[in-house]
Amino acid sequence: MLGAIIGDIVGSRFERRNRRDKNFELFTGGCAFTDDSVMTAAIARALMDRYDSPEALAERAAGRMRELGRIYPDRGFGGLFRRWLAAEVPQPYNSFGNGAAMRVSPCAWAADSLEEALRLSRAVTAVTHNHPEGIKGAEAAAAAIFLAREGKTIAEIRGHIERNYYRLDFTLDQIRPSYRFDASCQGSVPQAIEAFCESSGFEDTIRGAVSIGGDSDTVAAIAGSIAEAYYGIPSLLRECALTFLDDRLTTIVTDFEALYPPKIV
Repeated sequence: MLGAIIGDIVGSRFERRNRRDKNFELFTGGCAFTDDSVMTAAIARALMDRYDSPEALAERAAGRMRELGRIYPDRGFGGLFRRWLAAEVPQPYNSFGNGAAMRVSPCAWAADSLEEALRLSRAVTAVTHNHPEGIKGAEAAAAAIFLAREGKTIAEIRGHIERNYYRLDFTLDQIRPSYRFDASCQGSVPQAIEAFCESSGFEDTIRGAVSIGGDSDTVAAIAGSIAEAYYGIPSLLRECALTFLDDRLTTIVTDFEALYPPKIV
C-alpha cells in the first residue's frame, strides 16, 4: 500500500500544475499526502479489522473511510464523497471516479488468490463507487497488483488487463501532449497501468505517471501501487515518504506491513 502513498505524495504538487517530463525532484516541501493516502489507509485499517463476509468488510470499510475522512477533511475530497462522509445514513452514489482504484491496493496484499483480491476490491468499492466502471477500475488495479505480487511478468500483467478490463493501445509519449485532467476510472486507470507497463523500476513508474499530467497524484498512486508489488520500494524512498505522514497514518502503514510484509529493496 505504501507504493500508492508514495505516488500520491510525489504527484500531489503537480495535480494543478502538471509536469510533462520525468525530470523533477520527487519530494519537496510542496508535497503532501492527499485524500488518496487517507482512503488507502482507511481500507488497510478495515482489512485489519475482524470480518467474516464481504458484507461485513464493506461495513468496516465504510466506517473506516468515514472515520479518517472526517479527521482529514481538507485533503482534497470530491464533492460527492464529502456529502457521503457527512450523510447520516451514507449510500453509494453510482460513482465511476478514480477514487475507486487509488484506495484499493491493500486488498491485493491481503488476498491469497486473484479471485479473493477481486472479491475484496468489490466489497470496499461498492460502498461508494457502485457504478460498473468504478467496480471495473478497482478490480483492474487490484488484479494488476496481485499478479505483480505473484511474480507475473509485465507482459503477462498487460495481457490480463487487456483481456479483462482495458485496451492499452497507446504509449505515454503518444498521449503526453494532449492528455488532460480526467478523474474517471476509465480516463485514468489505463494510463496509470500503462505507466507501470513502460517502466524500468519503481521510481521510473512514478515519474512516468506524473509526466503525462492530468490527475497526477491519483494516476501516480495507482501506478505506484502496482510498481511496489512488482519492483519493491527503494528503502530511501520509503523513509522519505513516511516523513510526510503523521503518527496516525504511519501507525496504520506499519501495522499493515507487519501483517503483509512489503517488498523493500
